[in-house]
Amino acid sequence: MLLRLALHLLIGIPLGLLFANAFECWFHKYVLHGLGKKKGTFWNFHWYEHHAESRKHDMLDKAYAEPWLGSGLNARTREALSLLGGALVWIPLLPFIPGFALAALYSTANYYYKHKRAHLDPAWARAHLPWHVDHHLAPNQDANWGVTRPWTDLLLGTREIYLGTARDAADRARRKSGAVRAA
Repeated sequence: MLLRLALHLLIGIPLGLLFANAFECWFHKYVLHGLGKKKGTFWNFHWYEHHAESRKHDMLDKAYAEPWLGSGLNARTREALSLLGGALVWIPLLPFIPGFALAALYSTANYYYKHKRAHLDPAWARAHLPWHVDHHLAPNQDANWGVTRPWTDLLLGTREIYLGTARDAADRARRKSGAVRAA
């Protein structure tokens, strides 16, 4: 019994982390950007609110600083509801695939923590999640799908480096001076 649980954890946790990163990228690309660019869908908050705020304010999205009650169904609330719904899928599976389900639940919480922190503390994001900063601020916002880790982007060739480039320096200078940035 203990050996079986140990095997479930030793094998399930790494597989769960890999799956979670792949799912994060897939969901980000096909749901948050695919459906999210279509006006009138539940998911359009991601593109029309979150991306717009992040680009306008150099990664900062003030929705993450708003109180939960009274903030309405903003981008942060919709994101949290989506993550909660996803997490609820894994709870009944804990007895059957404990390592995998625990890794998926951890990844859900980790996603929210890192994503929120990245958009409240852009300096932290630049140091710890440069691929996510690249996703929001680079000319191509349809790359760098991973938020928590760049694993799937590196594997699929969708990781595009922007931070630290000459283009990044020029764009930051433009944003700092208040000039409009061309995409």
